[in-house]
Amino acid sequence: MHKRILIVEDEPSIRDMVAFALRKADMEAVPAADARAAQMAIAERIPDLILLDWMLPGMSGLELARRLRREESGREIPIIMLTARGEEMDRVNGLEAGVDDYVIKPFSSRELIARIKAVLRRSHGDDGSGVIELGGLRLDGPAHRVFAGDEAVSIGPTEYRLLHFFMTHPERVYSRAQLLDHVWGGSVYVEERTVDVHIRRLRKTLEPWKLDELIQTVRGAGYRFSTST
Repeated sequence: MHKRILIVEDEPSIRDMVAFALRKADMEAVPAADARAAQMAIAERIPDLILLDWMLPGMSGLELARRLRREESGREIPIIMLTARGEEMDRVNGLEAGVDDYVIKPFSSRELIARIKAVLRRSHGDDGSGVIELGGLRLDGPAHRVFAGDEAVSIGPTEYRLLHFFMTHPERVYSRAQLLDHVWGGSVYVEERTVDVHIRRLRKTLEPWKLDELIQTVRGAGYRFSTST
């Protein structure tokens, strides 16, 4: 089945170029010129991934990402931000808003398709054939779901991958570089600062059940998942 990609971009020339590249890569392109059109498209059918321009008329792409992450229907959709804003703080703001990756304009079609495929692999890949239970958390690999006790935990795709790695490698410290290699993949360029952003998001996800302390910072070394304080 073709992957359904929602393109939220107000510039027709960029939107058409991206749509052409997606169709050439055997993906379905769904265009939207602004946040309202994007929300209507999502309500009609959930896409496999959203390409989201930062600068949109009316509601910005950053605000739309925040809103989607607060809604049940949009919480687990992978989002790649398309932006001309290349400053580190801008990229961090995007990641903290719930974006999974970003592509800086101008970009090539080849780079964009590679990023899309990488994010889709991370988000929809096979994450194990069993159920893992540790520290009050239960991760159901086949169902791709997480539970705190009997309650389902709404978790983003990158945070799921990060938690899965931690729970299958508990009580061991991993550096940011090691986490990038294991969770994001060595073939994808992502800054080490990205790990810190997703660690914060994972802790915030687990905080309502007071399970955020399972993700521990080891000063000068990295992070670990531990049931010991």
